[in-house]
Amino acid sequence: MEKNTHFGFETVPESEKSQRVGAVFDSVASRYDVMNDVMSFGAHRLWKRFAVELAGLRGGEHVLDVAGGTGDIARLLARKVGARGALVVTDINAAMLGVGRERLVDAGVVGNVTYVQADAERLPFPDDSFDCITIAFGLRNVTHKEAALASMQRALKPGGRLLVLEFSKPRLPALEPAYDFYSFKVLPMLGKLIAGDEASYRYLSESIRMHPDQETLKQMMQQAGLERCEYFNLSGGIVALHRGHKL
Repeated sequence: MEKNTHFGFETVPESEKSQRVGAVFDSVASRYDVMNDVMSFGAHRLWKRFAVELAGLRGGEHVLDVAGGTGDIARLLARKVGARGALVVTDINAAMLGVGRERLVDAGVVGNVTYVQADAERLPFPDDSFDCITIAFGLRNVTHKEAALASMQRALKPGGRLLVLEFSKPRLPALEPAYDFYSFKVLPMLGKLIAGDEASYRYLSESIRMHPDQETLKQMMQQAGLERCEYFNLSGGIVALHRGHKL
């Protein structure tokens, strides 16, 4: 019998989740960056810059950006590794990957970037391929998060590091009522007004609540074989950056 999983607050067959997540991102791809700016008040750009700084990249390194979406974090990564380095951007969704490629080309980020449509759970790269792997706001949409973490750990070189930037659990109890109101009332309304898609943004809010909290995700990374795992709470824990190493 097929196992069930979560699609937001719904329980659905595992085979159905990937199709429904794909439909969400097909719908929002063209307006995704605008909505990110609106719904985070621009803070997502600061979170992503922090992640790239914590990656400790050096010129000439090989980096993989998983679930690279519309390419905003990839633009920062490409500049860090420089012309001697290499960046591979993957996304399971062709629409998101296409938008990301167009925007990176428009920004002049060419020459050291390649694009691969790929599932985070089954990355099509040899073992020990990358000095650093990043995934920003993509892990919560993966059906089997443990498989994705193991796949990324396998693709890291010894000495490499994985950075996971994702929505998490607020650390300040006083934040929670306002955060819930914004997530379940304001955000879907903004999705309807700006992106013409209320349902997709309701799903994105629900998917945040179903994602593992800070300590649970740290333990999952350790179980995937990563070591020296740690996390940094951003914006009161609304977002957390996890970092682990392959030793």
